[in-house]
Order: sequence, then structure tokens, then C-alpha cells
Amino acid sequence: MPFPGGLWWLLCCRRGFTLLRRDYGEAEREADGEAEEEEEASFELRAQGDQGSLEVSLSQPTRSSSGSERSLLVAEEMRSLIVEKGPGPVEDDPDALVKGWLQREMRGCMKTPWIRPRKYWFVLTPDSLDYYSSNEKGARRLGSLVLTSLCSVLWPDKQLYKETGYWSVTVFGRKHCYRLYTEHLNEAVRWVCAVQKVIDSKAPVQTPTQLLMRDVEEHRDSPEVLEQIYRCNPILRYTSGPLYAPLLPFPYGSLDQSAPGPRSYTTLRDEAVKLFNSLQQLESERDPVPLMQGVLQTCLDLPPLVDEIYCQLVKQTTEPPAPGGQGDLHYWQLLTCMSCTFLPSPPVLRFLRFHLDRTENRFPASEMAKYACFIREALGKTKGRECVPSLEEILVLMQRQEMICTVHCPGAPACSVAISSHTTAEEVAQELVSRLGLSQSPNLFALYEQSRRREQPVGSATLLADVLTSLAGEDREQDPPCRLCFKHYGFLDTDNVPRDSLEFALLFEQAHEMVLRGYVPTSEETLQTLAALRLQSLNSDFSTHAPFPRLEELFPPHVLHARLPPLPHRPPAKCRGARLRAGLLAGGLWGQALAKQRAERDQRLRGRLREEGASTMAAIVEKWKLLQGMGRPEAMAAYVALVREWPGFGSTLFDVDLQASPVGPGPQRLWLGIGAKAVSLYKPGEPEPLDSFCYGRISSFGASDSSTFRLSVEDRDLLFETSQVDEIAQLLNTYLASAGAQRLPRPQEPPASPPTLEPTVLPQGLCPAPGPWQHRPPVGSSHS
Repeated sequence: MPFPGGLWWLLCCRRGFTLLRRDYGEAEREADGEAEEEEEASFELRAQGDQGSLEVSLSQPTRSSSGSERSLLVAEEMRSLIVEKGPGPVEDDPDALVKGWLQREMRGCMKTPWIRPRKYWFVLTPDSLDYYSSNEKGARRLGSLVLTSLCSVLWPDKQLYKETGYWSVTVFGRKHCYRLYTEHLNEAVRWVCAVQKVIDSKAPVQTPTQLLMRDVEEHRDSPEVLEQIYRCNPILRYTSGPLYAPLLPFPYGSLDQSAPGPRSYTTLRDEAVKLFNSLQQLESERDPVPLMQGVLQTCLDLPPLVDEIYCQLVKQTTEPPAPGGQGDLHYWQLLTCMSCTFLPSPPVLRFLRFHLDRTENRFPASEMAKYACFIREALGKTKGRECVPSLEEILVLMQRQEMICTVHCPGAPACSVAISSHTTAEEVAQELVSRLGLSQSPNLFALYEQSRRREQPVGSATLLADVLTSLAGEDREQDPPCRLCFKHYGFLDTDNVPRDSLEFALLFEQAHEMVLRGYVPTSEETLQTLAALRLQSLNSDFSTHAPFPRLEELFPPHVLHARLPPLPHRPPAKCRGARLRAGLLAGGLWGQALAKQRAERDQRLRGRLREEGASTMAAIVEKWKLLQGMGRPEAMAAYVALVREWPGFGSTLFDVDLQASPVGPGPQRLWLGIGAKAVSLYKPGEPEPLDSFCYGRISSFGASDSSTFRLSVEDRDLLFETSQVDEIAQLLNTYLASAGAQRLPRPQEPPASPPTLEPTVLPQGLCPAPGPWQHRPPVGSSHS
């Protein structure tokens, strides 16, 4: 039965009055509760200068039906921070720093589009931000936001002004967030600056946990006092209940969502509480590894939470209900992973070391004592990680064992090296140099990250655990998979390498890599001879039953592709109508015909490529038959001798675009060859260099920006566009350091220019540590 028209009118009016009362009438009632809520219990309401007694019991906060029934009451302390206003006129307040009319957003995060925010009289004092119903004498104070060092204020948002016509001023407090609005930018900036100045003037806030940590440190030599502190303060001990506030002080307000990482976070305070809930789940988890990795990832994304997690783990491993049980050991295992990944601040580190000593003294020869000893040793080596430990590394750390790292050596069996979370690439390279008998070699060696699309050296200071984690996360289904390789990094002497040594095998393999990548400009006849020598070194004499590698493993693929006819070039349509007609044709029957023609053409090209490959393989096999009776060492020596005929052998080549060319108009695609004695420029495919500069002619070099490398040669500057700026600078520094070169002079440059790179003295036989400018570009270099 439909409602009568009068009843509909009554319901609509009632709904409208309800909305108005919510936004206007309830403003006074909302303000009444703000001051009371602002006086509720909190962990962080002790200023640094307060010297309150810690002999009282500081228990774990719990929720209750009444806000006054809390186990940690600091209402009196809060009331001391709120200055009571007299009945005098609001405008005559002598403590007012800034005052004026502002519009405040009511309940909810979005302003109601059809109701304007209500104006209030705001007064900023050295202790709080208050607002009143008016600026007249006897006006009622509707609310107060106590300002401490943990408060924060946001600057006006231009995007919000475009959408609403108001400049916003957002002030974050412990319990409330004031979102204020004004139509004038200068007024909003004035309020923001004034509020920020008051916040900066406040003494740093300390939580009871921080005060107790200080007391524990002061009385660590008094067992009786320490036992009393732990007995009287449950906040230091294990708890099975939830945590409603963090143990350490964190600023109020939302996080910057531009932080690295795909995950989205709320405030630091909320994330700290969530992490404690995750820690409590560890006690009953059968497989705690994914949960541990999630906690570690959150700490990596939000570094301020590292100290908080350390304090929470110390709390949960102090006097647990079942010491040494499964749940307790899960806490210790996460603490082990934390100690191998993050280093806490000095106060938390001292508190953690005391906790480890206390555990070892109370439970000697227990699993907890073994974890405590392991953690203490790890804290002395940890310097920070770029990645969180992988699942495999976490499993190893839970057992307090070392990982096994497999390093591939071209021309030699793969080597297995035991590493920890703190092992660097330099340490592994030194061990391999010693193990493979390369200590007397004058050449340089390094570890490389190698995959199908890139190859780049690993800096000597880089942690191998981070490298393994990044390799495991890249292209898991890639064939071949990413791996670590041990190779030559720089050649200082290639003529005196013994042919029967392992180093010569490494030299042979890297020379073959250079040939396959097209970095040896020679004739096709020579390339076929090199392929035949490669077959002789792999399979000895020709046999129809010998295994044949794929052609792309013997012969440069780009040579075969160069034989194919170029694709027809169709000029783009010039006018808009022609492009429109082409688009319409492409979408109809004509488009299907074009697709069919393209597929037929690709099929013909693939057939032609197979024919060219078959003819090339036949020529290689014929040359292989002529090598009858040649042994593997002779074949390898002949291969290296042919490659050494190119003058650029021994240099590392980089693809660059020369912007300021001394040999012609730029930009030009060139090879930048960096050798032990000189830097050379080659035109791709040509054996002779266009120009060569010995190191005595180079006055300075450096990175102009992330993709431009600058090389100053006497009175001219050469600028190269490349994605391998860091690798070029690193290799130049290595050759200068290995040759004992003196410090390069710096040219006169404007202040905005980047600093000149300087060589550093490094251990011989190893690649250098990356400079502070280095990152990991996706494109690797080719090495001869």
C-alpha cells in the first residue's frame, strides 16, 4: 500500500533534520567528548624532562567498557598539559600565538557536498590548538588538540583546492585529526607554519618502555633491582593479550604512500600494533617462514619500525609461559633473522645485548642460549641489507647454519661455497682465487650476475645473500636461469698466461663469448675457423656420433641475420585522412590479407635462415675435418691466437652514443673499449680504432647524469650516452688502481657538475667495490 503524500513529506523532513543535527547540532556534543578522550590513557605522554618514579606498576593496556578503567592512567598528566581558560574574552588571551576564523570538517573524512563546513574561532597557544563557538567574551571552548612533539601538520593541497575551492590545513593529534579549511592560501600557510613551530618547540616524548630500558641499563649490575623492575613492570614481559599502542613513540598522521614497495601501509602506530598481532600468530604457526618474511619486508619498507619489532621480540622472549617451547623458539628464530638483516639503534642495541646475556645466564646450554649466542655474533657483522632474506635463507637461519652458494666457472666445474648472511662478493672471490690457484695471476677476477639478457659484475662489498635473493626473484622460469659466474674482470697481461693453466681455460671461454656477441670484427671465413676450433676443443676429432652444439653456440647469430633481405620500409601516412583510411583498411578484410602476407613473409625468412644456417654448419664441419689430430690444448691456443689478432683484444667493450664527436657529426653509435693501457673508440664492425687515449692524456672522467658519461681528454670533453655509466667509471678506477696510477687532477668545473672520480687502492685480483653512485642497470657489458 503506497504511503500518503503527507507521510512522505514527514519522513523526508525527519531525515533532513537528522542530517542537519548530525553536522551542526551534534558539533557541540562531539566537542564535549574530544577533551575527555584527549585525556585518556596513553603510552607516550612523558616528556623528556619528566622524572617520575618507575616503581609503580606499568601494566599492559587493556580495553574495557569504560574509558576511565585502564591499567595505565595518566589523565592527571594530560590535564596538566591542557591550560584552563578563564571567562575573559577569547580575543584577549595573552597566550594566543595565532587566532582567526577557520572552517572545520565535521565527522567523516569527506566534506558533505551540499553543506558548507561550519566556521569556528581557532586559537593556537604554546600547548594546544583550541576552537570556540565565537570570538566573543564567554564563548565556550568546543575542543582542544594538545600539541606534542609527535603531532604533525600537512601543507595545503593544491589538488583539493581545485576540487573544492578550499585550502586545507590538517593537524594530526593522538586521538583526533583536525581538518581545517580556508579560502586564502596565505592564511593556510600562516597556520601551518605556526603549528609546526609549536610542534618543533616541544621536548621529545618518551614512552614507559624507553624509560624502563634506561633504568635497566643503569642497574644492570644490581640483580635485585633488576628483578624488581621486571616484576613490577609487566610491560617488559611476555603477554598473551593484544597490544593497543606501540612500545616506542611514533608520529601521528598518515604515511607517505610514495614509499618504495608494492604494499600500502597506514600509520606507523597502526602498523606497529598489526606487527605485534603477527608476532603472536607465530606461536601457533606450523610453517612460520612466510609470516617471518612478511614481518621482515614490512621492516624493510618502514625502517622506523625496526626498533619497535626488536622491542616487541625482546618483550615476548622475556619470561614466556613455556621457555624453549615451539612458540618461544619461533620468536627467537625471527629475532635471529632480524639480527642478520637490520641493525637497531644504539639504545635498543644495548637493551637487546643485555637481554641476550640475561637469557644465556638464566638458561645455559639451552636452545634459547644458542640462539642468543648466534644473534650476538650476527649483530657484530650486520650492516644492512638491500633485500629481505629469501625463504631458503630464513630456513637456514632458523637452524643457525650456513647457505651453499654455487658459482659457475667457464671451462671448469662449478664451485660450491659456504656463505652466511654477511659474506661479501670480495670474500667469495678471494676464496675462489685461492682455491683455483690464481693467486699469482696479474689479471683481475670478479663475480658476475649472468642471465640471457644481461651480465654485470658484482661489487666487492655487495652481500652475496642479497644477490642470490635478487637472482631467485628474476625470471624463475627463464632458460637458462640466472646464475653467479666467476670470470676475468680486467686483463693486465694476456701474453704470459700458461696454456695448461685454469686461467687459460677461463681466457678461452671469455674470448668465445666475445665472438658470439659480435665483439670481434673479423671475416666470416675466420669466424667459421673459430667455430671449427671450438668443436675440436669440445669433441676432439670429427665423428658422426659426436654431439653437435646448436649453431648459435658456435657462430655469431647476427652474421646469419645480416644475410637476410631487409624488410620493406613503408613510409608513414602524412595526412590525418590517409592514416584514418589505413586504420579502417587494417581493421577489415584488407587487414586480414595483410596479416596473412606478413605471416607468409616471416615463414619465408625463417626458411631462408634455416638454409643459411645449414650451409654455414656444413662449412664449419668441413673445416673441422681438417683439424684431425689436433689436441684440445692446441685447439684452444689456436682459437685464442686468432682472437688476439684483433687490436682490441683484452679490452671491455661498451655500446655508447658519442654526442661530441672528434671524427664526424654526432651522435654516433660506437664501441668504447677500456683496456689496461688506453681507452679506445671503435666503429662497430671495424677492426681499427677511430681514436685511442692513453691514461696520461685523460685529465678526468665522471658521470654528468645517470645516462651520460664524460671523458675529458686534454682540452676536449667527450660525452657518451649509455646505460652503463657506473660500470665504465668502475672499470676505469680499477685499471688506474691496479696500475698504481696517481690521483687524477680535477679540471675547473662549475659547482653544479658532478665530482671527478678518483681511483682507490684495492687488493689485486679482485674487482672494486661499487662507488656510492652505483646502481644495477638492466644491461650488462661484454668482456673479452
